[in-house]
Amino acid sequence: MKGIKNWISEHPNIWEFILFNVLSNVATVVNFAVMWICTGFVFSSLNRTPFRFLIFNYTNVESDLGLCGFASFLMATACAQTVNFFVQKNFVFRSNAAFAQAVPKYICLAVVLVIVSAALPAYSQTLLVNTGIPQGVVPTLANIVNILVQVVLSYPTMKFWIMPKQ
Repeated sequence: MKGIKNWISEHPNIWEFILFNVLSNVATVVNFAVMWICTGFVFSSLNRTPFRFLIFNYTNVESDLGLCGFASFLMATACAQTVNFFVQKNFVFRSNAAFAQAVPKYICLAVVLVIVSAALPAYSQTLLVNTGIPQGVVPTLANIVNILVQVVLSYPTMKFWIMPKQ
């Protein structure tokens, strides 16, 4: 245990990144749970309804689940981001940044993440289906792609802009 504590104190930035990724799994669990509930039940009646608006292209209902896919990914990302804010602020960055100043910045990040996460699956799901991946696992794999993109965008933004140590 002492060796781990020494390593953490010698490598605080690496430890913070590890902790960020490990504790992001709380939001990841929320994301998957909401996505599965929404695609399987809440919005399932919309899986044959094409949807297109600006960059959101869910018109290939065979591969992207149409409006069901869009609404499910949107809902999953929004719920996960809400959970993630509190986990990251309190446990990873242990930020003392003022809540009133951090929340609007995080909302900006969350909007970017929601836009990316709602737009990307239509394209990634089509790509995955076209590579021969079975339709049953395509939404899950598309969600994994979404989560990886979110980590790449989120960590530096939270660390240096939203939740810096004061």
